[in-house]
Amino acid sequence: MQIRLGYVSISLTLNITASRTITYTNYQKLTKEEKDEKLNKIINQNFESLKEILKYNYKNNIHFYRLSHNMIPLATHQEVKYDYINKYKDKWQEIGDLITKYNIRVDIHPDQFCVLNSNNKKVLENTHEILNYNYNIFKAMNLEGKIILHIGGAYDNKKAAIKRFKNNFKKLKPEIQKMIIIENDDKIYTVKDTIEICEELNIPMCLDYHHYICNNNGEDIKEYLPRILNTWEDEKLPPKMHFSSSKNKKEKRSHSDYINALDFINFLDILKKYQKDIDIMLECKAKDDALFKLIRLLKYHTNIKFINATTIIL
Repeated sequence: MQIRLGYVSISLTLNITASRTITYTNYQKLTKEEKDEKLNKIINQNFESLKEILKYNYKNNIHFYRLSHNMIPLATHQEVKYDYINKYKDKWQEIGDLITKYNIRVDIHPDQFCVLNSNNKKVLENTHEILNYNYNIFKAMNLEGKIILHIGGAYDNKKAAIKRFKNNFKKLKPEIQKMIIIENDDKIYTVKDTIEICEELNIPMCLDYHHYICNNNGEDIKEYLPRILNTWEDEKLPPKMHFSSSKNKKEKRSHSDYINALDFINFLDILKKYQKDIDIMLECKAKDDALFKLIRLLKYHTNIKFINATTIIL
């Protein structure tokens, strides 16, 4: 059983980001020429930073990484229209080639404005823009990408909100449906809610263990893990899961900078029974620093075998 560990978006070690952007307010203040120049400068900087991050990941044997959703500024803003694909075709291809060459699994997690079960027409229109944007960039990179979504809000009627999610999902074009993974959240939709939707719609489920701890009705995760793993049976890649630690007891839903190593070891003990390869995304504010600190602690507290810097065998 192989476990690969990954991190989200920004490398604190390199101290660079591929998420530079500009607010719409500041964008509006520019002339047409200044707008084009500003967007082009930011996009090229983000491409260069992403290349450096990918090279850093490869040299440090990191084979699981979450791309930033904000790499292309204002790409999904309804008042801003420009060609972020064909104009940068060669750069997208270069990024895709690096990801393939370095054997890095990548996915993307849109922000809180991507809500497929919204009852607001404008929010739903923006959600379609965001999903199409993600589809377009993965296609430009020639990658089979995955998009991680939450189910959304309850809107005072959770049953109706779930039905709306299902109906809106079915209206998406098949290419986008195939890209979607959904995860349980920390306030509204439990593991039980999420797995039932995934099984009905044939969507892979990403277990977020921290969210499960924060939001459950007494469900035993061991009873749900076989069903969660089974949603990945038709996928080329192994199941993915999220792990993070609470900031503190008062702010239990907030992510800590680092991972509680003993809690993570307990989680591995739960997973070990199923003998399935799993990729685990660490959602920590300390990003790659948290990843490598956890690895050092795993080596100190356990006799787990490492096959490379970030991959273990159970």
